Amino acid sequence: MSRRVFLHIGAPKTGTTYLQDRLALNAKALSAHGVHVPARNAVTSPGLSHFRAALDLLDQDWGGPPGHADGAWDALMKRVRRLDGTVVISHEILAPAEPHQIARAKQDLAGAELHIVYTARDQGRQLPAAWQESIKQGRSWTYKRYRRRLQRGTPWFARAFDLPAVLAAWGEGLPPAHVHVITVPHGRSDALWERFAAVVGIDPAWAPKESERLNRSLGVAETAVLRKLNQRLARTSRHSEHDALVRDLLAEGYLVNRDGTRLRMPPRMHPWAVAQAERWIEWLEGSGVDVVGDLAELHPAPPVPRQDYVDPDRIGAKAQLAVALDALALMTSEAARRPDPDDGVTRKVRERWRERRQD
Repeated sequence: MSRRVFLHIGAPKTGTTYLQDRLALNAKALSAHGVHVPARNAVTSPGLSHFRAALDLLDQDWGGPPGHADGAWDALMKRVRRLDGTVVISHEILAPAEPHQIARAKQDLAGAELHIVYTARDQGRQLPAAWQESIKQGRSWTYKRYRRRLQRGTPWFARAFDLPAVLAAWGEGLPPAHVHVITVPHGRSDALWERFAAVVGIDPAWAPKESERLNRSLGVAETAVLRKLNQRLARTSRHSEHDALVRDLLAEGYLVNRDGTRLRMPPRMHPWAVAQAERWIEWLEGSGVDVVGDLAELHPAPPVPRQDYVDPDRIGAKAQLAVALDALALMTSEAARRPDPDDGVTRKVRERWRERRQD
């Protein structure tokens, strides 16, 4: 049996959602050509299977009820060992794995020809996208605090963005030709897919179904309001409730459709982003790893003029009020659409409210 495994480890906010969805949509067609995107079982999607497997490998337990990822890595590895040909596993939280976790992954995949795939994006685009994503996930830190922590390298995604450190850890013991870096192009998402397919050995004709999951961005005012909402909900909402209502319905289902001002990296951080790009490029050119794309794409675009930059920590109250009222209208409509969880309790509440009004 001959098996090649392409482990796509991230980084976050580099088009991973799009790539993973396109792989899942075309999984059946790809398998007919010997390219497998395995799921844990017949009822779990590849994307969810890979997410839970990554959580289990990293000894994490978030994004679901307690214990929901237990045993997921071993179950996925058992499935992989039954496959012949090319296997693709993808999740961006794998990038900042600890050395012992990387060692376990490599040991479990020891019977295969292992390839590491890393998609890289310039910090001018990646930095604001990651803060916005953290707000969607329920965080409430300011943009300023986020940037400071990112520059110190403390949050997990800062470690995931550190291209040299990530690839040195995951590439240890592998031939440089088995470590692939794909630069994220400016613009077309299908160009990213073409590069990814070339690395894995996928003929584009094998995966005709296009993904519509582009993980669109919020505007500055929309993000500011969502951050403040997260502050208010911090002590009362559970993570699953936040996912269903705030992230899925409000953030990704409604606010992304507003015509808001685009969130950008502050102009004064442009030199830092350029320095990051130079550090990455220097490492890549000396490493011998396979680079697909243009290294120039790792340089940030010129910054916006300072007078045109909109700081999400200082967005005006009027702009926030418009967003908040629209969000309130949406949530009110959603509450009216849903059935009462307990008609008896609801009726008693209404009766007490009427009594108070009469007093």
